[in-house]
Amino acid sequence: MAIETSVFGKYPDGRDIMLYTISNSKGMQAAVSNLGAAIVKLMVPDSKGQVADVVLGYDKGEDYLENSCFFGVVIGPSANRISNAAYQIDSVTYHVDVNDGVNNLHSHMDKGYHKLLWDAEIHDNSVTFKLEDTDGNLGFPGNKKISLTYTLDEENALKLHYHGTSDKKTILNLTNHTYFNLDGHDSGKMVEHELWMAASNYTPAGPGCIPTGEVTPVSGSPMDFTTSKKISKDIQANTEQLQIGNGYDHNWVIDGWDGTLRHFATVKAPVSGRVMKAYTTLPGVQFYAGNSISEHTGKDGAAYSARVGLCLETQYFPDSVNKPQFPSCIFGGDREYDSVTIYQFE
Repeated sequence: MAIETSVFGKYPDGRDIMLYTISNSKGMQAAVSNLGAAIVKLMVPDSKGQVADVVLGYDKGEDYLENSCFFGVVIGPSANRISNAAYQIDSVTYHVDVNDGVNNLHSHMDKGYHKLLWDAEIHDNSVTFKLEDTDGNLGFPGNKKISLTYTLDEENALKLHYHGTSDKKTILNLTNHTYFNLDGHDSGKMVEHELWMAASNYTPAGPGCIPTGEVTPVSGSPMDFTTSKKISKDIQANTEQLQIGNGYDHNWVIDGWDGTLRHFATVKAPVSGRVMKAYTTLPGVQFYAGNSISEHTGKDGAAYSARVGLCLETQYFPDSVNKPQFPSCIFGGDREYDSVTIYQFE
C-alpha cells in the first residue's frame, strides 16, 4: 500500500487543501481530500484491466467550496432533511437553517461539515479525518468530536468508518454524498446501470421530500429493487412519489437492520461490466438518481447534467428527529455514534 500526498488548492484562510491518494496492488486508487472529507477520485479497473474514475467531482480543491451538488463530500452533523427546520430534544426546541423551502437540508449549505477543512492523519492504507464542532453551532447542541477513516484494502473495498461523540444529546447523522457512474464519471447518463437493494420497504415522502412517517412495502411499485433492474425501467413512471422526487430521491429501509454490517445494494454497469457492492451498519439508504445535477463542467472537462451519477447515501432516515417511530439519530453522553459503510468493486 502507498499513500501519496499533494496540495489540491487553497482554503479561503490560506491553508492548503490537501489530497491523499491511497493505492493498492490491484490497480485501484482512492483520492480523498481534507476539504469536506471528500472522495475526489476512485480509479477502478474493469474486467479487462481498463482503469476509470467512477465518481463525479472536480479538478481543484477550490471547486469544492462551491459544489452545489455535494459531489463526494461528507454531510454533517445532520444529513438529509429536517422538517420545518426545527426539532426538539428533551422538550428543548432547536432551530436550524431554513434552506430548502421551509425545511433544512444537509445542516447548512455554506457552513456544514462538507465545507470545513478537517485535520488529517495518514496511516499505512488509510487516512483519518477529524474535526471538532462547538455547542450550539448551526443549531446543534453539544461539543462534538467527529472522525472518519477511509481504508482501501486489497479486495478493492473502500471502507468508511465514522465515529462521533458529544457532551450533550444532539443529532449525529453523517453520510457521504458521492455520485457513482461505474462506466466512468465522464461517460454520460447512468440510468442503464442495474440496481439491486435489500430493501423491502421505503419511507414515502410528502411535500418537500419530507417523509410522511410511514414505512411502506415496495412490492408491485416502481420503488421495488429487490430484484435487480435497470434504473431507467421505472424512473419515468407516472406516480406521486416519483413526481415528488423528480425521479428516485427517497430513503429505503434496509432489511433486517440490527446495527451489524449488511450487504444492502449491488450496482452493475452495462458497458464496463464493473460491479459495486455496498454494505452498511446503518438502517437506511437514500438512493438518489442525480435528478437535479446542474449542467456544468466537472473533472477532466467532463459535461455533467441530470442523472450522470447516482448516490447511495447510508443514513438514519430523513427527519427521524421528528419521527419517534423511526430509528433515533440522537447521540451524546453514553451513546456514541459509530457506523461503517463499504463500497467494494468487482
